[in-house]
Amino acid sequence: MYLQYLDEPGNDQDSEPPPRRRGRGWRILGWTSVSVAAVLLLGSGAAYAYYWRLDHNIHHEDTDGLIGANRPKKLNNALNILMLGTDSRAGSNAKYGRRMKNDPPRSDTMILLHLSPGGKQALGISFPRDLMVPIPSCARTDGTSSPAASAGMLNTSFTNGGASCTIKTIEGFTNVKIDHFMQVDFTSFKSVTDAVGGVEVCLPQDVNDQDSKLHLTKGRHVIKGETALAYVRNRHGLGDGSDLQRIRRQQQFMGSLAKKVLSAGTLTNPNRLLSLAEAGTKSLTTDKGLGVTTMVKIAQGMQGLSAGKLRFVTVPVAAYAPDPNRVALSQPNADRFFTAIRGDTTIQDETKASKASAASKVPPGQVKVRVFNGTETKGLAGRVAEQLKAQGFQVIKIGSLSSGRSTQVLYGPGASPGAATLAGVIPGAKPRPRTSGGTAGVVDLVVGGDFTSVKARKTAIPKVEGELSADQDICS
Repeated sequence: MYLQYLDEPGNDQDSEPPPRRRGRGWRILGWTSVSVAAVLLLGSGAAYAYYWRLDHNIHHEDTDGLIGANRPKKLNNALNILMLGTDSRAGSNAKYGRRMKNDPPRSDTMILLHLSPGGKQALGISFPRDLMVPIPSCARTDGTSSPAASAGMLNTSFTNGGASCTIKTIEGFTNVKIDHFMQVDFTSFKSVTDAVGGVEVCLPQDVNDQDSKLHLTKGRHVIKGETALAYVRNRHGLGDGSDLQRIRRQQQFMGSLAKKVLSAGTLTNPNRLLSLAEAGTKSLTTDKGLGVTTMVKIAQGMQGLSAGKLRFVTVPVAAYAPDPNRVALSQPNADRFFTAIRGDTTIQDETKASKASAASKVPPGQVKVRVFNGTETKGLAGRVAEQLKAQGFQVIKIGSLSSGRSTQVLYGPGASPGAATLAGVIPGAKPRPRTSGGTAGVVDLVVGGDFTSVKARKTAIPKVEGELSADQDICS
C-alpha cells in the first residue's frame, strides 16, 4: 500500500486526492518534536505544572499485552524507542485527503532511536517503508489477529496491526528489544516548527513548486510554519523522489532540528520550552509505559547528549531481486549492525579500550566458553551468557554447579589465551588452568556470589554509508 503524496497536482487542503501515488515524506518531524519535548522539560521547573495537561494529551496502547512474552532479551541499559508517523485522517487531519478519511492509518516513517547507556550517544536508525521482511501474525486492539506473510513491505505491518505489530515485526528480524514507541500524526507539525523558532535547511537549487507551494532560492533558509510544511511536502522540486533519498532529507532536517533544540538559546527559553512540549504531545500515541513522567526520566539521562553525539543512519539495504522497486537487508552487514546495536555498552575511554584490546591474546569470537551458575540465583548463568554473546564470545554450554562458589575463569589445554580474553571482561577474575575435568580449547566461567557484572567493552557500532551527524553543516 502506498500513501497519497501531499504535493501531487490538485491535492491541496480542500481538494479530493487523486488515486494511487502515495507517500508521506515529512511525518518524521512530528515524532522528533516529541522526543525533543521530553528533553526540553528539564529546562524549566514551571514545566512540571503542565504534567497533568500534557499526560492527558497522550493516548496509550497496551503493547506488552498485544505482543506477549516472546520478545528479545535486554542485555544492557541502552534504550530503544520506535518513532512512527501515521497518515490518519481523523479530526483535523481530514483536510489532507478527505477521500482517505475512512481508510486505515498507515506509517511510512519508522525510525528507531537508540540511546546508548549513559545517555551521551544516540543513533537514529531509519527503516525504509518498502523494506521486504517477514511479517508476523499480530494481535489487534479489537481482539482480532492479522495474517502472517513470509515477505512483505515493512510499512504493511502498521496497516495490519498498528504500532505494536510494527514493533513485533522489527524485533523479529533485528533481535533488538524495543522499549517504547511514539506515534504521531501531522497536524501539529507547523506549531512544532514555530515552537523552536524555525529550522535551518539548505537547498541545492532554486525551488518554485506549484504543487507543494514551495518557493525558495538556492542556499540556506530558516523555515517554520507553512513554509516548513511546504518544504517537507515537496516531492518533485527536490531530489529524484526515491524513498532512500527522501529518508536522507528527513535525516538532515531532523539533525538540524535537534541541533537547534540542543542549543542554549532554545533550552533556556521557558516560553519556547512549554510551547514545544504542548505541540509535541498533541496527537501522540505511546505504549502504556511511556508517559510524561517517564519521558522526563529519559531526558534526565540524556543531559550529556550533544549534537555531535547524535547520528542518523539507514539500515544496510540492497536491491530486492524479485522487485526493483523494493529493497532487502544487505547481509551480512545488517546482522552485524543489529548485533552491535543489541550489545551496545557504555563507551570506555579510547586509550583504556585500546590497551585492553592490545592485552587480549585472541578476539572474543575465537573463545569458546562454558558458563556455570555457582549461586542460588536462578537464571544467572543464562543472563551472563547473553552478555558474553553480545560481546562476541562463543558460549557453547550453560549449566549449574553447587552454590556457594566464588567467580572463577578456568581453562583447559590450549585455552590460556582465550582465558585471558575472557578474564578481561570479568572483574576480579584471574585465569588459571583446570587441574581436572577441563576440555581442550575451552574456557569455563564459574559465576559465583562475588560476581558483579560483565565489564563494559568499547562497542564499535559500525559506521553506515551515508550516515549524518546532527552537528554537521546543513549545506555540506
